[in-house]
Amino acid sequence: MKRLGLVVVLVAFLALPVLAGRVALILDVGGRGDLSFNDMGFKGTEEACAAFGWEMVEIQSATSADYLPNIRNAARSGKFDLIICVGFLLADALNEVAAEFPNQRFAIIDAVVNQPNVLSIVFEEQEGSALVGALAGMLAAEYGYPYVGVVLGIEIPVLYHFEGGYRFGIDWGLKKYAEVTGKTANVGLLWVYTGTFSDIAKGKAAAEAQLEQGAVAVYNVAGPLGIGILEAVAAKLAKENREAGPPFMIGVDANQDWMGDGNKVVASMMKRVDVGCYTAIKMVHEGTFKGGVLSLGLKNKGVAISRYQDLLDFIDFGIKAGAITEADRERIIENWKKMRASIPEWIWKAVDELEAKILSGEIVVPKPETREEMLAVRAKYPLTR
Repeated sequence: MKRLGLVVVLVAFLALPVLAGRVALILDVGGRGDLSFNDMGFKGTEEACAAFGWEMVEIQSATSADYLPNIRNAARSGKFDLIICVGFLLADALNEVAAEFPNQRFAIIDAVVNQPNVLSIVFEEQEGSALVGALAGMLAAEYGYPYVGVVLGIEIPVLYHFEGGYRFGIDWGLKKYAEVTGKTANVGLLWVYTGTFSDIAKGKAAAEAQLEQGAVAVYNVAGPLGIGILEAVAAKLAKENREAGPPFMIGVDANQDWMGDGNKVVASMMKRVDVGCYTAIKMVHEGTFKGGVLSLGLKNKGVAISRYQDLLDFIDFGIKAGAITEADRERIIENWKKMRASIPEWIWKAVDELEAKILSGEIVVPKPETREEMLAVRAKYPLTR
């Protein structure tokens, strides 16, 4: 009888799934639920764990004071094959801990940490931002709006990439409008760094101010603040007794086109944080992990302007997040198609043209890394009225 019991226990043990690895995902203060940056990190990590049989442990940072102890405690535990830090603001803490634990593998999103055991995953945000900037500039010119807008988070080098690319793209789009129509449009840029990635009300207030001044679109470069930006766009349209833009929001990081019922987000600059996290886990799983810099841009689909298939994929993302339901799917798709079709076809072709020229190397979009470099880009593309 004892032997039979032993056999049953052994069979039950063998039936348990064997974990191939374990990853700690350390999130910035914005946390889950932003439907952009942090949620994309979670998405890619979750997908990699499912694909490779790994376990994920999510570690939230309540304040910036949590960065160092969160990373250090995860490394000290010795439980993780990989520790992923999601966000530029965790870089200093990771730099310190990586030196303390040289045998622990780390990855960080949006920063370069020069340690041999750290994979630094960065993005060519300026390339994708140039595409949505060109779109915004042409929309403003086409529909007679005096401004395009952008609401940014904390003034850090990563966000300079977004701003620099957006300014370049707006300028390019206005020149393309003049080339196509023979008319010159007087369009300016409204921009603000809010100093936060978590204060949704501040994002809404910033967007409201830009919309009241006549912005055709407000680009969300502040993660969770996009929720407030979209609320401002929806309120502006409701005031004008319209359901679809313009004005629009431009989404960021994830495909956010499905938000606002599919007709208030004209496009999204997709920054594939999910691809970065997935790739890091895949490298550890396959034994190819090494420290260094992995740069993701248009060429390797690290950034992109949203298209139809992305909408379909990310409706599922929205349903899983509980932001929409399955019953919303078809209405959102139809609204999106109608909204996109209402925009002149030459504008979408012009965006494709700019993308092709960036991919070929004919056009190199400015990528300011310092405040001085950002000031130089602002001086070259002032976009004032």
